[in-house]
Formats: sequence, C-alpha cells, structure tokens
Amino acid sequence: MIPHRCTLLFTGLLTLSGSVAQSKPVVPGPVDAFTTDEVGNMYVLRGDELELYNAQGASWLRNSLKTFGPISHLDAFYSLKPLIFSQEQGQLAMLDNTLAVQGSVLNLPRNGFPQVVLACASVQNSFWFFDQQELGLIRVDAQLRKLANTGRLDQLLGISPAPIAMQEFDSRLYMNDPTNGILVFDLFGTYMKTIPLKEVSSFEVRSGSLYFVQRGQPQVYDMRSFAIDPIPLPESLLEGLIDFRIERGRAYVLTSSGIVIHEAVSRP
Repeated sequence: MIPHRCTLLFTGLLTLSGSVAQSKPVVPGPVDAFTTDEVGNMYVLRGDELELYNAQGASWLRNSLKTFGPISHLDAFYSLKPLIFSQEQGQLAMLDNTLAVQGSVLNLPRNGFPQVVLACASVQNSFWFFDQQELGLIRVDAQLRKLANTGRLDQLLGISPAPIAMQEFDSRLYMNDPTNGILVFDLFGTYMKTIPLKEVSSFEVRSGSLYFVQRGQPQVYDMRSFAIDPIPLPESLLEGLIDFRIERGRAYVLTSSGIVIHEAVSRP
C-alpha cells in the first residue's frame, strides 16, 4: 500500500501514467545526457552541443562547445548557470545564461588535480572534486584553492568507492557509488552516513526526497521516514527509461526517443 503521506503525489503520478502513453517526446532524441534546475529549465546535451529548454519544453538557446572536449557531466546547481566537466580533458567551466563560458575554462591537471573523475558545483561559487588517485573528495573555491578534504575514503570507510555521480543539496554532498550506496558528507568533507540504495544509475535530491532510478525503475526515497516507493509509469516508458527527474510538479522522462515532460502533483 502507498502511505497516506504520499497519496497526493501518487494520485497525480497515476494520472500522469495514464496520459503519458499517448504523448510524444517534447525534446526528440537522440539525447546524450540531460539535467534540470530547480525552476524546471532543462539542459540537453547532443554531442558537443548544449541546448536550453524552458519548463514547457520550448527551445530557448543552443551553443556549440567543440573546443571544450567531450562533456562527461552536467550540473545545474545554479539556475541558468550550468557547470560542464570533461573528464577526458580535465576541464571545468561555468556557463552563463547564454550557455557561453563564463570566465576562463579551468584546466585541472595544470592546477594540481590530475586525476579528477567527477566534479559538481557547490555553494559560494566553489566546486567538489572526486580524485581517483587520492580516493577522496576535495572542495575548492573558484580559484581552485582547497577548502575541505575527506582524506582517503578507503582508509576512513574501509571501501574503495567508485562513484558515478554527485550532487550538493542543502549543505550536503550526495555521492552515488552503485556498489556501496549513496554516501553523504557535509561541507567540511565530514562523512555523515550512507543511504543504502545500491545499483542506482541516476539520482536527484529535492526537499527531503531522493528520486532515483534503480535497475530501470524510477523510485522515491523519503529521507525523513526512510520509506521507498515506486513511481508508476506505463510499461511503454518503463521499458525504455534511461533517466528520470522531477521539478516543481513536472516529471521529465528520458527514453531513446527523447524527453517527455508531464504534469505531476507535488508532494504535500
């Protein structure tokens, strides 16, 4: 049974699931990667081109990033100021509201960070890095000066993490390691806990909830009650689901055909 606290959310999502089967992608595929910000803007990556769509799915801006290198991660921590990261080139950049590089592209190897495999934005114009060589998290400011360092996580936790994504939300960093779960740290790099969600391919933290895709199934984890509930979608979408996000009552579903946006009821 679905708990009463989630009734409104899932009533809306069940309505969503009934209508989504008849819908066509708002953003046609193929899509290499996408993310959303808290106001519902959508950032869509196709090769070396980044596109910006509003919450209704209308195309807004497009910019080619050919000189940057293959983009391995998008982060929309700051609305209309996305972060892009190229693991292959070891380059990091913040974009402005026209999707142009804001300031200079940061070359991490030249600045003493040769083995960064993940990066995301943090408060006060700072960044988080996961350093593969050091097996630890490092928080730096805009000039790449170190603000915090977890030290070696294999020594601290007794595991050798292999994270695939991380996100800061509400002064906490969430790092997804599909083998060990989602590790949580504070802004000083202090380990807090591990959320026992394994085999997670993507996740998103919003207002007390952690939305995630596990073995192709979209689900929601309540960080207060620790309850886990499935998010109902029609079989036609579940069979081809690649990624899933929720922003301000809208569900964004990525399949091989593209991205579909639908209304859903927010959690009470």
